[in-house]
Amino acid sequence: MEVNDAYKTIDKPSEETLFKDRNSKFFGYSFPVLNEEDVKTCLELLKKKHHSARHFCYAWQFGVEKIRFRANDDGEPNNSAGMPIYGQIQSFEVTNILIVSVRYFGGTKLGVGGLINAYKNSAQLALEASEIIEKTIDIHFKLTFGYDLMNKVMRVVKEKNLKIINQKLELNCEYTISVRKKEATTIFQIFENLYKVEIKKLS
Repeated sequence: MEVNDAYKTIDKPSEETLFKDRNSKFFGYSFPVLNEEDVKTCLELLKKKHHSARHFCYAWQFGVEKIRFRANDDGEPNNSAGMPIYGQIQSFEVTNILIVSVRYFGGTKLGVGGLINAYKNSAQLALEASEIIEKTIDIHFKLTFGYDLMNKVMRVVKEKNLKIINQKLELNCEYTISVRKKEATTIFQIFENLYKVEIKKLS
C-alpha cells in the first residue's frame, strides 16, 4: 500500500487580495497556522487593520493525518461565508492554513447566493496569491551507538539521504534523525540490524 506522506501548505502569509461585488469589498488573506492561538493572533491583526469592517469570515484547517477544521460566518447568513471559504481550502488541498475574507458592505444586499459566490472567489484569490509548498510527514528516531560505529551509521545516513536534526556526542553518540513516513519502516530495520546500534522511535 502506498503511504501518502506529503501534504500541501504555505509557509508565509499571502499578499492581500480584493474581490468586489456591487460595491461590497472582500479583502482576502491566507496565513500559515498550526493552532487556534495562531488563528486568534491573525484575526486580531486584521481587526486592527480593518477596524471599520463589518464581517471577518474565515475557515481554517489543521493537521495532516488527523484533520481539524472550522468555518465561521461571523454574522453573515448561515453557511454563506465560512463554508464557501473552507470549500476552497479543500479544493486547493492545503492544510495548516487560515483563510480570512474581510467584508465592507457596499449598500446593496447580495443575497445568500451572491455571498457564497463572493466569499468563494475571495478565498480562491487569496489561495492563488499564496505560495503553496509541499512538505512531508516525518518520523523521528533516536540512534545510540559507540564511536567505533560512526562510519557505518553515517554511510546509511548519506546513502538514504536522512536528516540529522540533533546530535549529542558524549560517552556514546546520540543522533536524532528525521525520516519520511513511507521510508520509516525500512530505515528502522536497517539500523535495527546494525550490530550494536540502538534505534528508538520518538513520539
